[in-house]
Amino acid sequence: MLGEFSWQGQRLVVAHQPDLAAELTARRDARIAELEAEAGRLAGKLDGQDGGRRYKGRQVSDSGAKARFYQVVCEAKRASIIKVDLRSDLFTYEIDERSLARARMMDGKLILVTNVREPAAADVVARYKALADIERGFLALVLYRVLRMRLKDRGGLYSPERALEIARRIQFHQVTLHQQHTASGLATLSAEQKELFDALNFPTPTADAV
Repeated sequence: MLGEFSWQGQRLVVAHQPDLAAELTARRDARIAELEAEAGRLAGKLDGQDGGRRYKGRQVSDSGAKARFYQVVCEAKRASIIKVDLRSDLFTYEIDERSLARARMMDGKLILVTNVREPAAADVVARYKALADIERGFLALVLYRVLRMRLKDRGGLYSPERALEIARRIQFHQVTLHQQHTASGLATLSAEQKELFDALNFPTPTADAV
């Protein structure tokens, strides 16, 4: 779906993909629901402690619950929608409905601004996508050449294709235990993978850098 508008003397072309929009909205709503469930779990634990209930491990304070939930929200990149009140003495948050509505409104949309009047809206979008493909291809070519040069300087131990194949085998795992605790880790690097990073003089990847 394509639309066209005028704004401050500029031409706005809007491309909208309803299927993609629905997918992005559903994905965001599901993540927000997960975060709210985590908030409910923390609030329930705080209420239980106030009622005299004891839990395994350290007790949770309101400030600790706020900090923990805020970190989870930031890691999920939803801080613009889920507002954690860090100034309150109590653990509290709210959903910014305006930010959520704005995010939903932009789902599946590409907005282009141009001062060119001639091409049809479909041609404007096609030219933009072609330019983006060219830029991505050029960037990939530059990275490929840099990788090839570094490998050559290190004695030609691997070809660029072989180096990428070795690096692609490195795996990052993340699991959720009992729908509460999330654990993550990087697979142990093989001798060949370590040798590749040493040859390129790159730092060995860690879970914190993923």
